[in-house]
Amino acid sequence: MWRTTPIYRHEHDGSWPADGPPPIADGIDQDGVQRPEDGAGPLLRRRYTAHISGPATKAAALLAEIRADPNRVAPGTLAHFQKTAGREGELRVGDEYLVRMPGPWDGPIRVVEVTPTSFRFATLDGHLEAGQIEWRARDEPAALVFEIESWARGGDRLSYVLHDRLRMAKEVQLHMWTSVLERVTRRAGGRLESGIQASTRRVAIDDAVAQPRSSAAA
Repeated sequence: MWRTTPIYRHEHDGSWPADGPPPIADGIDQDGVQRPEDGAGPLLRRRYTAHISGPATKAAALLAEIRADPNRVAPGTLAHFQKTAGREGELRVGDEYLVRMPGPWDGPIRVVEVTPTSFRFATLDGHLEAGQIEWRARDEPAALVFEIESWARGGDRLSYVLHDRLRMAKEVQLHMWTSVLERVTRRAGGRLESGIQASTRRVAIDDAVAQPRSSAAA
């Protein structure tokens, strides 16, 4: 059995572009970035949320530890962050990683935003998905809230079939990100309240939305 932590799934219909990823700021290298518009199949906006009670650390301090090495909370058997561009021991805009995962899931990513309590990656050419993913934390009066949110569709038609239509691929991804949240909870020194919330908004993207990267709006 993979886990005992309760996972509560919620699925809803979404809409484009409201459920699309945040914009990438001007001046950030977008060479090789796979936008959702470049992919195939529906866009899935997924959010995994953990409410951590009694934490021994604050959100900003926790994120600083994770930025220094994401493998501190990554489940090594499911995902390992191998840095391919940028200095070890830090995470800055423009840094790149190859996330190694079981099967044909290895994926290159680039850091496109960093704040004291969050960081965001964009997928690069060759990744199974086309889109972005963000890790973030915030302090609330009674808990520390940690979330992982992604906005992505298949990187190409084959990736869409493997990722969206084969249940195994979706379950592996669910297990991977919820495992991260469990490890974050332990690192924060708190307790996971009420399991993990896993929300999905599915967006049907018409082919007319897609456009070549060279003609994409700046």
